[in-house]
Amino acid sequence: MTTVELRFSAQPEHVRTARLVAAAVARRAGVDEAVLDEVRLAVGEACSRAVGLHRSHGITAPVSVVLIEEEKSFSVEVGDEVPGPGADPALGGPVGASATRGATPGGGLDEPEHESDADGEDEMGLAVISGLVDDVEVRSGANGGVIRMSWPKTPVTVLP
Repeated sequence: MTTVELRFSAQPEHVRTARLVAAAVARRAGVDEAVLDEVRLAVGEACSRAVGLHRSHGITAPVSVVLIEEEKSFSVEVGDEVPGPGADPALGGPVGASATRGATPGGGLDEPEHESDADGEDEMGLAVISGLVDDVEVRSGANGGVIRMSWPKTPVTVLP
């Protein structure tokens, strides 16, 4: 299993670099050429989402991207450090700022209007990723969230 790890400051201008690196590693891993645009777009969307979460919550920690080549698949994990809903402030995050993550706008939480807009963008980003990637998993906890996306590798044909 080959792994490439990227960490970048939560600035929108770094998302393009992450997309290009992901596409290059996916190509080298054996992902079908026809799928590379999906990899590029999904990684860009996941990284943009993580950057937006960091910026809207005032987090200065870097966004992480882990590119994993497995035997039959290529996976990308994009991680943020924004505590998930209901996170205990003593464990790393204020409940008020993180409780809106994943909540529906108007879902009964007392939240400023700009956070409601951020939630809408967050949900839109997840919808775009789900439309691009068949195998996607979204996890969120007290230490942050991870979007894991996987694509099958093209089987290598051995000629006699």
